[in-house]
Amino acid sequence: MSDFDNEDSARPVRRRTGLDIISAVKMPEGLTAAVDAWAEAQQLSRADAICKLVELGLKIAPAAPTSPHIAVGSDAARIEEVAVHEIEGLLDPALPTDERERRIRRLTEGPPEFSHARIDLPKPQT
Repeated sequence: MSDFDNEDSARPVRRRTGLDIISAVKMPEGLTAAVDAWAEAQQLSRADAICKLVELGLKIAPAAPTSPHIAVGSDAARIEEVAVHEIEGLLDPALPTDERERRIRRLTEGPPEFSHARIDLPKPQT
């Protein structure tokens, strides 16, 4: 049966062939030449060489988050950790520990006079 024999549809039906999806890759000439040279040395086609090089690159690349929207809370916590670390580096090391903590808390949480305006803090029970 042909892909174009379906009369009920306005467009042709694409049958699954079991082959991998074809992806076009735009690369500068120098990079294409380097891939071709690597492919020749490995006795691979250009397409197979690109697949192998991408697989190798993904193995050594750091893991990226799957979605930027998933880790919003952890992003805020990470930002606060970085801010605390930077503030600690700026504070005088001769300060007592409780004074250092008070200053860090004041800089990260803001002055208590404005805590009622903070939308990210829980409201006090009245």
